[in-house]
Amino acid sequence: MTVTKRKNPISWIPTLYFAMGLPFVVLNMVTVLMFKGLGISDTRIAFWTSLVMLPWTLKPLWSPFLELFKTKKFFVITTQITSGVMFGLLAFSLSLPDFFCYAIALLAVIAFCGATHDIAADGVYMVALDKEEQARYIGWQGAFYNLAKVVATGGLVYWAGCLIEQVGQLQAWMTIMGICGGMMLVLGFYHVRLLPSGGRTAVTTGSWRESGRELVRVIGSFFRKKHIGWYILFIILYRFAEGFVIKIVPLFLKAPIREGGLGLSEQQIGLYYGIFGAAAFVLGSLSAGYFISRRGLRRTLFTLCCIFNIPFVVYSLLAVFQPTDSWLIASAIVFEYFGYGFGFVGLTLFMMQQVAPGEHPMAHYAFASGIMNLGVMIPGMMSGYLSDWLGYRDFFTYVLVAAVPALLMAWFIPFTYKDKEV
Repeated sequence: MTVTKRKNPISWIPTLYFAMGLPFVVLNMVTVLMFKGLGISDTRIAFWTSLVMLPWTLKPLWSPFLELFKTKKFFVITTQITSGVMFGLLAFSLSLPDFFCYAIALLAVIAFCGATHDIAADGVYMVALDKEEQARYIGWQGAFYNLAKVVATGGLVYWAGCLIEQVGQLQAWMTIMGICGGMMLVLGFYHVRLLPSGGRTAVTTGSWRESGRELVRVIGSFFRKKHIGWYILFIILYRFAEGFVIKIVPLFLKAPIREGGLGLSEQQIGLYYGIFGAAAFVLGSLSAGYFISRRGLRRTLFTLCCIFNIPFVVYSLLAVFQPTDSWLIASAIVFEYFGYGFGFVGLTLFMMQQVAPGEHPMAHYAFASGIMNLGVMIPGMMSGYLSDWLGYRDFFTYVLVAAVPALLMAWFIPFTYKDKEV
């Protein structure tokens, strides 16, 4: 009888969550700069790069069906390798005459793979580790997911800027997308050997039908929760202003000064936005955890919502004054990202503590997360039209107005469950 040696969690958790973060960040942020450099309009960039993120909103709908055959490891590796191939095809597609439509189609496939990967990867984590280990390694999870953000929006964007000076926009971005593909392929083949299986579910007659019925039951119980209408509206509005900002800020930073932008290079954006900003986000998230643990969520929710939304004023000020001092621009981005990280924790805990509790906490948290992503995607799709119509200066002023409903709801939102004593 052979005994299978248990794999050390450190050998696969960091790479698994890096692979989870990389496609999401590249699709959500890096491609925005790529399409801008290749001459696509802000309107088309904002609309289509927001729309392709839809699978991360809808992923709870097909998550039950991943339990019906194969293993979670199978889906993780399949989606990683498929994403790697799609990134490679994306790199080649950029040289075609009508590259944008092909690129968006390939990004849509990557998005579906990325959303499916998230479901399977979290499944491996929960099945392969006991509760004590899950708590022990949760920090590794977050650290390497955020490392993907630093590598993508910092390192790859910075390198793209260096390559643009040497070989031009097209060859530079083809190289960067090729690198993304190579990283996903390497991670996929690495996990063939190192990743635990995540368990196997036996397929029984009627599994598809039963799974569908269970999904309907779980969805129904979600919408019967107390105050759920208010909670859904609050989840959507909390990040509504961010949804407008997230696609336009990189375009604003890169746009020439004569067009109302700041005229930054890819190197500067990668350094300020991708490295300094990501570090400030992590610091803000950690600080918020201690802040909430001392006072409780109910007493801090309005403050957290303010800290999340009000720092967007820095982009309005940057658009008005268009400073050229690097330290001033970098400081504004760091300030906004710290507030972003600090305030984001508030919404995450609200969904965990007020929306998820009940008979199906994991599924209901997934539904809440999907609604949250929808609240970012919809304004993101509209943001390009608004920024083209209003101009950057008036657009960022409008964003501040769009944050007001969230602040009002944070003050009045009812709580179903009391905070634990703190």
